[in-house]
Amino acid sequence: MSLTSRLLAVALAATAVACSTTPAPRPAVPAAPSPAADVAPRAMVAAANPMAVDAGLAVLRRGGSAIDAAVAVQAVLGLVEPQSSGIGGGAFMVHYDARTRAVTAYDGRETAPAGATPDMFLGPDGKPLSFARAVLSGRSTGAPGAVAMLALAQAQHGKLAWSELFGDAERLAEQGFVVPRRFAAAANSAAPQAAAPDAARYFTKPDGTRIQAGDVLTNPAYAASLRTIAALGPKGLLEGPLAEAIVARVHEGELPGALTVADLKRYQPKVGPALCRPYRIYLVCLPPAPSGGPAVLQTLGLLERTDIAARGPADPQAWYLFSQASRLAYADRDRYIGDPAFVEVPVEGMLSAGYLDARAALIGPIAGPAPAPGTPPGAAARAPDRTREPAGTSHFVIVDAAGNVVSMTTTVESMFGSGRMVGGFFLNNQMTDFSFAPTTADGLPAANAVAPGKRPRSAMSPAIVLDRDGRFVAAVGSPGGPGIIAYNLKALVGVLAWRLPMQAAIDLPNLIARGQVYDAEIGKFAPGVVAGLAARGVQLTTGSGAEGSGLHGVEVVPGGLRGGADPRREGVARGF
Repeated sequence: MSLTSRLLAVALAATAVACSTTPAPRPAVPAAPSPAADVAPRAMVAAANPMAVDAGLAVLRRGGSAIDAAVAVQAVLGLVEPQSSGIGGGAFMVHYDARTRAVTAYDGRETAPAGATPDMFLGPDGKPLSFARAVLSGRSTGAPGAVAMLALAQAQHGKLAWSELFGDAERLAEQGFVVPRRFAAAANSAAPQAAAPDAARYFTKPDGTRIQAGDVLTNPAYAASLRTIAALGPKGLLEGPLAEAIVARVHEGELPGALTVADLKRYQPKVGPALCRPYRIYLVCLPPAPSGGPAVLQTLGLLERTDIAARGPADPQAWYLFSQASRLAYADRDRYIGDPAFVEVPVEGMLSAGYLDARAALIGPIAGPAPAPGTPPGAAARAPDRTREPAGTSHFVIVDAAGNVVSMTTTVESMFGSGRMVGGFFLNNQMTDFSFAPTTADGLPAANAVAPGKRPRSAMSPAIVLDRDGRFVAAVGSPGGPGIIAYNLKALVGVLAWRLPMQAAIDLPNLIARGQVYDAEIGKFAPGVVAGLAARGVQLTTGSGAEGSGLHGVEVVPGGLRGGADPRREGVARGF
């Protein structure tokens, strides 16, 4: 049987299983799992802060579902890791239903105001604004979607009352929490948002000094906002006094935004089947465009056409193949991915067997110049991309006692979003995720140009992996700006191709290959890899400004679940 036939057979089999209503047996065990001491027999939460993990586990112990726990985790992360995500931001999530074996994608990406214009980030001279000026302006904020997305998912898959899911976050905000190291470092950083008036007030102690790690911080305004949302659902945020305060804040200062109360009220999250494709003996499922899901799947499709799985992380050729497949997929993603409600996104063409064959054939023995985007079937002519993608995101994975799974990536976009606060939380700067140059000089449009009601392109790509019978195998995801795609790929290749335990796959060195830049953790590669890559024309560099990874994952092993948390951050994976 040909490779294409095998891929199709796996995809058809998985699709058939996903439509089944037969109760799922015990989750599948991935190939050659390694023994581990920290195996949880029933449930697990892996997230970026122990306080958030504890809140999620408390919900699961009360009989809550994975979605119930996700609400609690997000509420706490918005308090203790506000530089990365919050109720004023957006998210993508994939959910696995253990009973039906269906994987569903939820899109809580922010939307542009009705008054948004393609030139909103151009100055009077017609040139793009500086990124810092754009981020700090009211124009950077879109209608937030994370809360509405979670409410939709919780109405469909929750077990506990919505109002019962915010208690831990409310208590921490009211009584105080110990400031984590990363929060303190961000608050004392040179990021312009950290010096913005709202942020400066929040981060400054009564003696005039900035908060430090280990200090106890309270946020009664955030507690009040959570009480409102707990009582009213997303209407508590998108309508009424909080909505009016958000609109008033984005209209203040230089370059006021166009966001209105009507924009907030009309926000709707999206839900639909996840985008799934076979990789080896597995089915990998992620959100569709405008997320980074298509790019992850395209890269896996390219790597399927190489011998990377027969190699390993100590082999320079393995990392060479990883880098070249990544460059090809990034080139296509940067040119063609946008909001499919506004532009034709050639996802089927990008993932088609013939196109993947042609793109994979471009991987030669020596790295060449930056690859140009290809022309996948169904692609329209698009302008070169001018999107600037900063850091400020978080990821978590939850598995409940029934075997349901959440993999969710959540963000306020940049560090502390726009630096503006309302109700104890930061407002997103998600509109700066649109291309700053909407067209070329001759009018050719960019796929990611600003438009009213449009969702900006994202690299967020939370993943859930199934076996060929539709049983849960693993889930993983990461923050990291545009590097998210590379970080998630590294973990997926590590677990699915190199058969590493989840933690070992997360620990692998990061390598972001995009255009002519190979940004990497040079000192973490096995001996000989860096020299071997250089011999193949790949010169690794550091200091490109890319946000580090924050991978969190969970896998099925004999006896239960085993998690992984990125040592580059403060996260943990715990279960019971």
